[in-house]
Amino acid sequence: MKLKVGDRVSAIDELMEGLVIAVTSQIVRVKTRDGFTLEFNKNELIKMDEDSSFNFKTSVPSETILKEKESVKRKNTPVPSKKERNAPAMEVDLHINQLIKSTRGMDNYDMLNLQMDTAKRQLEFAIKNRIQRVVFIHGVGEGVLRTELEFLLNRYDNLKFYDADYQKYGRGATEVYIFQNPK
Repeated sequence: MKLKVGDRVSAIDELMEGLVIAVTSQIVRVKTRDGFTLEFNKNELIKMDEDSSFNFKTSVPSETILKEKESVKRKNTPVPSKKERNAPAMEVDLHINQLIKSTRGMDNYDMLNLQMDTAKRQLEFAIKNRIQRVVFIHGVGEGVLRTELEFLLNRYDNLKFYDADYQKYGRGATEVYIFQNPK
């Protein structure tokens, strides 16, 4: 096959087409549609007819692909209605003195387990009864209970959690929003 400057060519092993801009004994320099200059061996190219064109799926402009990906990302997060956002949240106070009368005979491990069991039981109750918002009041302290609570909440796919209203609870509460129609 004899290639000359100005011929339209396509690469055999790559999704590329362009115009020949220089030809040497074995090397052909090609300018792609995107304006890049690439070098190929003569046996790596195919001469294209003037009216033929390959229709590669990758020839879609990258801007179009980016817009499609952005639109998909926006659709994934359901937006709660105004009524749902303003619905009162179920409050669960995880302070140990609110859960039992006396901590006599209990060490820190036992107390933490009791608090976590209560949190898990209340969260399952909220999911079962389709309660959308739950506020876990854990207090500030050293942050052990908060860390364990976040670990528990990360195991669920159909919810998101964040710090609760600072004016009402301070830094010692986590609010959980439960998506009702997970897909």
